[in-house]
Amino acid sequence: MLAAIAHANSPEPAVILEPLSSALAKEDEDTKSTFAELTELGLGKDSRAGKIWEHLMVVDLSFFRSPTSNRLRAEGHVKGKAEGKAEGKAEGTVQGRAAASKEHIFKVFDRRGILLTDADRERITACEDLQQLDTWFDRALTAGAPADLFTTAEPADAAMAPDEEPTAEQSSAEGLS
Repeated sequence: MLAAIAHANSPEPAVILEPLSSALAKEDEDTKSTFAELTELGLGKDSRAGKIWEHLMVVDLSFFRSPTSNRLRAEGHVKGKAEGKAEGKAEGTVQGRAAASKEHIFKVFDRRGILLTDADRERITACEDLQQLDTWFDRALTAGAPADLFTTAEPADAAMAPDEEPTAEQSSAEGLS
């Protein structure tokens, strides 16, 4: 350890730091912790040798308890927690939007007096694709039957020629939006 600190400013500090790191891996917990921390303090965390030492400790942090090891673990924990929180929030937002879209589809059919079969409800409930749910919602506004929801054809009003007048059913559906 003292040799590593003494040669911290040498052109190749890794030559001595790597064997020291390997040797410490074979020691008991207290010895590892003590020597790793003393080496870190002796090298200084901002020196080139200190950065190499920090990198060597990242390779296997399980046996190090030095401030650098603890800091790296804490930084990793904070970063992982933040990433997990962001992913969870995004996933929750998508799930919430999907649930609302499904309820809106059910509500449109209910208000229009069109009964959905259990199979139709299950198909809608199972869908998590927001784009598909949006398409189904748009179709629900003009669908004459639940089967119209799942067709690949354009909704009736989209296929209507520009100079055609909407039917009474299409007009009443537009009043729902």
